[in-house]
Amino acid sequence: MKRLWMAVVLVTLAAGGYGAWWWWQQSGASASASTTSGKAKGKGKGGPLFVKAATAVAKPMPVLIEAVGTVEPEHSVQVRAQVSGVLQSVQFREGDMVKPGQLLFQIDGRTFEAQYRQSQAQLARDQAQLENAKVQQERLEPLLKREFITRQEYDVAVTSTKSLEATVAADRALMEQARIQLEYTRIHSPIAGRTGTLAVKPGNLVPASGGGIPLVTINSTDPILVSFSIPERQLEEIRRYQFEKDMRIEIVVDRSGPAAAEGKLVFIDNTVTPQTGTVVLKTRVLNKDEILWPGQFVNVRIILRIEPEAVVVPEAAVQPGQDGSFVYLIDPASKVVVQPVKVARQIGKEVVIAAGVKPGNQVITEIPQALEAGATVRLAGAESKGGAPDKGKKGKDGKKGGKKPEGKAEG
Repeated sequence: MKRLWMAVVLVTLAAGGYGAWWWWQQSGASASASTTSGKAKGKGKGGPLFVKAATAVAKPMPVLIEAVGTVEPEHSVQVRAQVSGVLQSVQFREGDMVKPGQLLFQIDGRTFEAQYRQSQAQLARDQAQLENAKVQQERLEPLLKREFITRQEYDVAVTSTKSLEATVAADRALMEQARIQLEYTRIHSPIAGRTGTLAVKPGNLVPASGGGIPLVTINSTDPILVSFSIPERQLEEIRRYQFEKDMRIEIVVDRSGPAAAEGKLVFIDNTVTPQTGTVVLKTRVLNKDEILWPGQFVNVRIILRIEPEAVVVPEAAVQPGQDGSFVYLIDPASKVVVQPVKVARQIGKEVVIAAGVKPGNQVITEIPQALEAGATVRLAGAESKGGAPDKGKKGKDGKKGGKKPEGKAEG
């Protein structure tokens, strides 16, 4: 009996194992078929990529050389005292614009005024003595003719007169010197410009010009100079166009923005700097609104001439690559073509292409992540051509087709 039960258990286990194996095989086959079917369905190509593009155009563009420059004043004066004394007053505020001849500082001038008056008195004394000597000479002259006096006595009178004339001339020079020293106590602006930091405050002793720092520095701001350097290899080209009317120099504060000022070339240094192989140039520009400031770094564009038919594309269309710059072109079949280009120059947000693109070519300006050569693209916002069938308009009854059939009205 026990053997019978054991046989029944073994048969049951064998049947269960076979059933589990059969079910596993069927499940695997079904999953494989489902995966294969899914792959087959997804194997076809997806829809075209939507991109934004621009058309390359031919238009006049400048041929230019770019450099970095420094703004510097055309005139700069360090104002120093020419006489020593106590600074009594300052007649301007730091940073003010001043005019030529405007009073800036007043130094205590009482000592110099006293010296000036002393020289005046000395001159008056010597002039009186000179007048007396002349009168004496005139009195002795007729006596000499009548031989009432000797020639020696007359010559002494003449010598005295000439000596006093020289003394009076010296006194006038001393008086003029004293007057100039007195005028030096009033310091005036020698140029028109903007004042800087005030170095000495009222009440302090001001040394003469031999020592100490300047009282103030005045820089002219309109017009103003911009100094910049170019490589020596570009000097010949600049000199060739130097006197052409199209050649001009633009000063740009923001590299991507418009020109802040425009001027002509006014200076070319007479030597090449050996350490850098560059030549210093300067331009003078109007600066009425003081957009440019002395010491400021700016971008300089030297426009040599105008190229009438330059091929131009947006900056966003040009991409950097290992072998140089390139753009994505859209061919007539709406396929993407990777086109290497030679960039001539960039002006603002426009790039001039020397080779690789022709006017009328469409270049992609916004690059999708999945974009690659040969991909089919469609311009964003463009209407579909030969795409999905037109679904038509729905009528009031919700069915396709906008027209109702003619006939009876609906009840």
